[in-house]
Amino acid sequence: MAQKIAARIRAEANPSWRYSFMEFCGGHTHAISRYGVSELLPNNVRMIHGPGCPVCVLPIGRIDHAIKLALEHNAIVCTYGDTMRVPASDGLSLIKAKARGADIRMVYSAADALKTAIDNPEREVVFFAIGFETTTPPTAIVLREAAARKVRNFSVLCCHVLTPSAITHILESPEVRDYGTVPIDGFIGPAHVSIVIGSGPYEHFAEEYRKPVVVAGFEPLDVIQAILMLVRQVNEGRSEVENEFMRAVTIEGNLTAQTLVSEVFELRTTFEWRGLGEVPYSALRIRPAYARYDAERKFGLAYRPVADNKACECGAILRGVKGPTDCKLFGTVCTPENPMGSCMVSSEGACAAHYSYGRFKDIPVVTA
Repeated sequence: MAQKIAARIRAEANPSWRYSFMEFCGGHTHAISRYGVSELLPNNVRMIHGPGCPVCVLPIGRIDHAIKLALEHNAIVCTYGDTMRVPASDGLSLIKAKARGADIRMVYSAADALKTAIDNPEREVVFFAIGFETTTPPTAIVLREAAARKVRNFSVLCCHVLTPSAITHILESPEVRDYGTVPIDGFIGPAHVSIVIGSGPYEHFAEEYRKPVVVAGFEPLDVIQAILMLVRQVNEGRSEVENEFMRAVTIEGNLTAQTLVSEVFELRTTFEWRGLGEVPYSALRIRPAYARYDAERKFGLAYRPVADNKACECGAILRGVKGPTDCKLFGTVCTPENPMGSCMVSSEGACAAHYSYGRFKDIPVVTA
């Protein structure tokens, strides 16, 4: 079936045009690399990896906050596994801080962090919450439960970010242009994020920026079908939001989850994304009604931006201006076992995906 869809793409792609599509979500990047989707496409159809991994876009200053809470405030810091290895300041990461004696624990859910607080009433427990709209509702549920149960030693360091704002920033922000420019003819919209927020929020990009969006699932057949749908939109001069992932995504999304998130969180006026800089109205903070569970307020944390490793090209890679192999650290100094930048940490990061599945294609073929 994939071969048949690929044949349609090759037949319908105008050979005199170049098509550049960005998959925003890291799950799509992983699928494209793992299943060799790009090898099925004609040379004039190019996939650009976007910033869509919440671990990849987490700025150093936020990780420094979590490390500070563990080392200086003796808090138990709970977070998801991928976050543990993201490089921070002074050669540290959460896992390296743990090796220095910090009590940092990997959890599988926000509920695990709350249970840790209940089981350790004499210690402050902080849940380092990251993720797009997909993981925000579970954090909201836990905050509401902590308030209902009056768990005083629990708080959340909130780093939940919003997908549509980042897409807007990619299309128009002068700060992002500092990394260079790249033509984008359309987007593959996130899968799990869209289950929560629906496909409606992407209509803005289709109408105002004339960029087609196809919301797609994470299976390789979903991705290649979305590419065919984007090619057809470009050929026909259309800029619409289409939903390939109809088995899970609706126009309005999960209204119950949206209501819950709105009750517990409010918009930040600005938030730094690694690789994108300051992005207005692109992240959430905890509402004053739940202020006692906001780690930033509770511990008086003031955010300070920290520059990335100068030799690391993660900023340009997240923007889509460069690819993993354009970074001189890739595959030598920077590997999944020893990541120098955020794109190599998560399996959904562009560098980690290419290291695992694509780097062997870069080796020249030597014939006798």
